[in-house]
Amino acid sequence: MKDQSILEMRNIYKSFPGVKALQGVDFTLCEGEIHALMGENGAGKSTLIKVLTGVYEKDEGEIFLKGLDKAAVIRSPQDAQKLGISTVYQEITLCPNLSVAENMYIGRGTGVGQNWKKMNADADRILKSLDIPAKAKQQLSTCSIAIQQMVAIARAVDMDCKVLILDEPTSSLDEQEVEKLFGLMRDLKSRGVGIIFVTHFLDQVYEVCDKITVLRDGKLVGEYAIKDLPRVKLVSKMLGKELDDVSDIRSEAQVYTGEGAGKNVFEAEGLQSNAGIKPFDFHIQKGEVNGFTGLLGSGRSECVRAIFGADRVIAGKVKKNGKPVKISKPIDAMKQGIAYLPEDRKVDGIVGDLSVRDNIILAMQVLRGPLRPLSKAEANKYADEYIKLLEIKTASADTPIKSLSGGNQQKVILARWLLTHPEYLILDEPTRGIDVGTKIEIQKLVLKLASEGMSVTFISSETDEMLRTCSRLIVMRDRKVVGELTGEELTQTQIMNTIAGGDKES
Repeated sequence: MKDQSILEMRNIYKSFPGVKALQGVDFTLCEGEIHALMGENGAGKSTLIKVLTGVYEKDEGEIFLKGLDKAAVIRSPQDAQKLGISTVYQEITLCPNLSVAENMYIGRGTGVGQNWKKMNADADRILKSLDIPAKAKQQLSTCSIAIQQMVAIARAVDMDCKVLILDEPTSSLDEQEVEKLFGLMRDLKSRGVGIIFVTHFLDQVYEVCDKITVLRDGKLVGEYAIKDLPRVKLVSKMLGKELDDVSDIRSEAQVYTGEGAGKNVFEAEGLQSNAGIKPFDFHIQKGEVNGFTGLLGSGRSECVRAIFGADRVIAGKVKKNGKPVKISKPIDAMKQGIAYLPEDRKVDGIVGDLSVRDNIILAMQVLRGPLRPLSKAEANKYADEYIKLLEIKTASADTPIKSLSGGNQQKVILARWLLTHPEYLILDEPTRGIDVGTKIEIQKLVLKLASEGMSVTFISSETDEMLRTCSRLIVMRDRKVVGELTGEELTQTQIMNTIAGGDKES
């Protein structure tokens, strides 16, 4: 091993039926280094981490760790933990009903005969040393998601981890919480911990990382120092092609000029739900792409959940194609030709144990009702059609959706709604946690659907993505609408000014 290396993975191979997930991949991590592992969904990042943590057994290759005189044998997550390798996943795997201290020591002697006083004191000492604003006796569920992430990291650190893997730890955090997490990462780096950081947020990579390793299609593209790899180069290496200026995708899109162009498909007046948003007015025209924008917690998602009837509507009037309609639950919206891809695909979107095919036909089957089941031939036809249309990477339509990459899961949910041929499609964070290439595919698809007459509301935390896809933005702050931007007003600066300054007219 090299002098500063804490971990070296050499010539790692891993295959699954029909898929070569890793093909001769090398990865090196140094002490006191934050190292980004980057690549599109399906590039092999998760597989490499699962090999390192003993979830998967590698087919070929060797793993070396500092302090060992021969290659490490890692056949289970317990083996990895004993060797000082810890992972904090995107979905927090702690127990919210237990205290912070119990979560830190669970599986390590808590229970009968446990010295609770010592456990709480030890936990408080670690939390204090890492500057984590939580108390040992506090119930974990009372902590924010960011603090829960930090507690998971504290648990790993206390288990004397030398290699810390952070798998999409920031996807549910706001800017202040991300900064706190980065502070903790820098602190651990100064203590000599090697950190592998898996993320889709390019800005964060350049803010906190020292090096980047890029994978593509299961192969190593290269390892780079941050200073040697500008963002555009990183994106082109991830995609395997030079990236055109993606900001031009809206200018290339065709504007819908067919029947009903310029007419409102959906209108809401004084709409309000039990989720705490102030009453709002809203409309969308046929073939238009509009969006709700604002900081995390501004009420963007609550607005579209009210439109779809996913939250209980307590006030307001709604019209579809100029006629009053009542939408009090999602099935009402679906019958009116409205489709909704929710923000959290794991909780509200996929049915993990069902196949890709069953997930695709789900909304269509709900609309038809239990007495009119789709035939097997129909189900196969629809699944094959949309797998091809959206280029969903799956071994077959029978594959359980939970075994697909995040981007491909998202495409399956999109297929589910497109199969119902909606007039009005609501997409809430459709590209969160997925790779750059799939993001651009989804943005182009949205603009294509609009050019064919579909109305689309698009929500994203990434303002540049909103600016590329939307021709009108509704700006929110503190759960109320504070402005609307179109045309030349659609700039980052104007959005931020509107969020900061309140109503555009004032």
